[in-house]
Amino acid sequence: MKLNVIVWKEEDMFIVREVFTGVTTQGKTIEEALENIKEAVELYLEELPELKEELEKKEIIGVMNV
Repeated sequence: MKLNVIVWKEEDMFIVREVFTGVTTQGKTIEEALENIKEAVELYLEELPELKEELEKKEIIGVMNV
């Protein structure tokens, strides 16, 4: 499953939030933060299989900064 995330930096940590679930994690590097979000979303979706099915159907058509 592809995840749609936003990433930003606060002090010395990278913060990652998955757009649809709102699950948020952090890491000392972007790579660590991305690995953490994958694991966190998987655990979150174990409890909500219907949401997992819905997320798999979503198609992102673009990203905009407004």
